[in-house]
Amino acid sequence: MKINHIAIRTEDIEKVKAFYCRYFGMEAGPVYFNAKRQFTSYFLTLHGSDTRIEIINIKGLPINEITGFPGTGYAHIAISAGSMESVNELTDTLRSHGYIIRSGPRVTGDGYYESVILDPEGNEIEITV
Repeated sequence: MKINHIAIRTEDIEKVKAFYCRYFGMEAGPVYFNAKRQFTSYFLTLHGSDTRIEIINIKGLPINEITGFPGTGYAHIAISAGSMESVNELTDTLRSHGYIIRSGPRVTGDGYYESVILDPEGNEIEITV
């Protein structure tokens, strides 16, 4: 397994994208927008590697008490299990051990095969291919 990406919720997604691209040399993939959820995201890739950050904006989230912005900050960590079968098996194991499965396994609107689980303290982990 390996870290697939880290996700950060943003207030101004274009400003955050420009920051990471300008100062860290990251390259932005195409914008993804889901009108039903009012969800916008970009995957930013560190040049020459498979290290990625997903930046997300979701309209209508509650205000983050620390930043003062709606729904900003850490969103989730994504861990690649390597195959659809591995995603299914790990999700089943976690379910049988009493962990909360938020969604999946499923194919998402932006093409990922994933399940979303909560760790013991409620932090989201995406288990991806």
